[in-house]
Amino acid sequence: MNKALIEKTVMASERWKSFFNQGNAEGCASMYEKDAQMMAKPFGLFQGREQIQAFWENLVAQGFSDVTYLDTKIEAVDDSSTVLSSNWRMNNAQGVITRELWVLQEDGTMRLREDHFEALDKNTK
Repeated sequence: MNKALIEKTVMASERWKSFFNQGNAEGCASMYEKDAQMMAKPFGLFQGREQIQAFWENLVAQGFSDVTYLDTKIEAVDDSSTVLSSNWRMNNAQGVITRELWVLQEDGTMRLREDHFEALDKNTK
């Protein structure tokens, strides 16, 4: 099950990145559980899909796009969840994902329950 769960996480993560790169904040938010929590440093804590969607709408409106993940690691936590960590880069920012908790849903899809990431100074290596 762990290999299949990791593959599902990869597909869900790719779908989230595709939504973001298309400027589709609603699509991004759809990848989170209804009561998900997102800690985006230095921006703050966002509770629930509605607040999370507003955050992504604001970023997209500012012209952020072209996100890619680098050095991604995915580990199974149990039979229904995984944790992803990665460095990330986009056209106007870069940073690190310290914890994306992906959870298997009743319909067989993976959704984010927790998303912890940090935007770092673009000049920082």
